[in-house]
Amino acid sequence: MNDKQKKPQKLKARLPRGFVDRTAGDIRAVNEMTAKIREVYEHYGFDPLETPLFEYTDALGKFLPDSDRPNEGVFSLQDDDEQWMSLRYDLTAPLARHVAENFNEIQLPYRTYRAGYVFRNEKPGPGRFRQFMQFDADTVGAPGVQADAEMCMMMADTLEALGIKRGDYVIRVNNRKVLDGVLEAIGLGGDDKAGQRLNVLRAIDKLDKFGPEGVALLLGPGRKDESGDFTKGAGLDKEQIDKVLFFVGITDYAESALRLAELVAGTARGGEGVEELNFIGALVTSAGYGPDRIKIDPSVVRGLEYYTGPVYEAELTFDVTNEKGEKVVFGSVGGGGRYDGLVSRFMGQPVPATGFSIGVSRLMTALKNLGKLGASEVIEPVLVTVMDGDVEAMGRYQKMTQELRAAGIRAEMFQGNWKKFGNQLKYADRRGCPVAIIQGGDERATGVVQIKDLIEGKRLSGEIEDNASWREARVAQETAPEADLVAKVREILAAQAEDRKRAGSGFETPYDPAQAGDTDDDV
Repeated sequence: MNDKQKKPQKLKARLPRGFVDRTAGDIRAVNEMTAKIREVYEHYGFDPLETPLFEYTDALGKFLPDSDRPNEGVFSLQDDDEQWMSLRYDLTAPLARHVAENFNEIQLPYRTYRAGYVFRNEKPGPGRFRQFMQFDADTVGAPGVQADAEMCMMMADTLEALGIKRGDYVIRVNNRKVLDGVLEAIGLGGDDKAGQRLNVLRAIDKLDKFGPEGVALLLGPGRKDESGDFTKGAGLDKEQIDKVLFFVGITDYAESALRLAELVAGTARGGEGVEELNFIGALVTSAGYGPDRIKIDPSVVRGLEYYTGPVYEAELTFDVTNEKGEKVVFGSVGGGGRYDGLVSRFMGQPVPATGFSIGVSRLMTALKNLGKLGASEVIEPVLVTVMDGDVEAMGRYQKMTQELRAAGIRAEMFQGNWKKFGNQLKYADRRGCPVAIIQGGDERATGVVQIKDLIEGKRLSGEIEDNASWREARVAQETAPEADLVAKVREILAAQAEDRKRAGSGFETPYDPAQAGDTDDDV
């Protein structure tokens, strides 16, 4: 009998489906982006708030536990007291819970922003992950649509602060009350028509994808796609379809406002919605935000079960090339609206609220397409090499490293196998280190260090063809007293920065709050 135990199988390293690791470049890009967003929000008087990743499942509203395991759409687990908790699906429901729980302590209107990860227990796909970051801003306790108008202006200012110029974006605004009024006017009011109304709204939401002809089919008998799959329509007649298509086809709201008011005449919600749209339009125009930045657009449909009044969407209008090599409009990077019923679920009394959410990952992709991220330089650390491993030598190397750090210079002492010096320079090359500090026994005896400009050395190495010339040139390396270490390194880093500047690598102009309301098109 063979008593020899089987060798345990090596654990397979694998990333969970629908999730992604973030590398240093992506993390820095997100930090750069969110810092600019945060600056705008703070300038508008909003304060930060952080809520936990987990909430009790019933607090998420849409995902009430109606089965043994309430995990449709959310990731859930059962606590030791047998209560179901779920990873947050968005940042709005946790805010509603926070406001209700602390209602007597907070000051209304409550203006807050939050950034963090949300989780969707949904089938992942290309560019669609189960964990992603959102950046929200909300005003709770402000019933007037001036709060919605301000949100739209803040969205516009945020996009411009990120370097997206006018003409490359638009904030589109609609009102759920107008939608409800149109549907009531064509005979789809009442609880018994709720399902048909939902089908109509879903059809409208496909306008950008299928155009008016495709939407007309979805509003009527149904639509067959290129693969032959058939989607059943909402069953409207031609007159009803024409009224809906007129509504969503409005491109100049000022010219169509009167006819729209006639369409929803006799419906209380529709009339109220038109008045609110007109009010928002007047407010943003007065503040210097023309239709090139904020536009009334009845085709906007968001949050079919969520919003109760104005809805708005930030859309990027420039073209990008998709994975098929086709030119397509980039599209939405965020949106929001008024949700007066969400906090009220906890309170038993009306609590008005409005807010919007930015999809951080999607917006980051857009900014990369525009070349607006990564403009802030990240200099890799100066490498202090190790020539000797005794305590005294190591102490000297560490002291040099700390002196550089204390002077505000990124620096690291080599922590690998120091006995193979060539590997240290290979490490510096792969890491992209700008400078290497070298001190062996001879240098230590005379109190000097060798300072090697690795960037210049790499450039010149392509121009020198033989070893004799290399030795004669002493490429980009100089000897300096230990006391001058920091000054010499700063001098080299400054020269490298000047080289990059001459090569066309500059910095982004910082956001200037004083320019936020400027209407000059070339800002």
